[in-house]
Amino acid sequence: MSDKTLTRMDLSEAVFREVGLSRNESAQLVETVLQHMSDALVRGETVKISSFGTFSVRDKTARIGRNPKTGDEVPISPRRVLTFRPSHLMKDRVAAGTWR
Repeated sequence: MSDKTLTRMDLSEAVFREVGLSRNESAQLVETVLQHMSDALVRGETVKISSFGTFSVRDKTARIGRNPKTGDEVPISPRRVLTFRPSHLMKDRVAAGTWR
């Protein structure tokens, strides 16, 4: 495993190199795409990117959990959680370790 993390700046730089937009335009494009995705998720919509995966929001109900250190029961309040389900193509690529 690598300790490398892909950042917004890395994505902007990739758009700059691959597409040929200016650095500012590339950064704005990445920001716009991420903003559209996050806005849709906040509204409870599903974001599906073909050959990559699906982001969705789930509502979890209240339940009783247990503190692993003490064993005490602890109430867990209802909440919304973000989930990601990779596509079969992405799963296969990650399993094979292929870059492209």
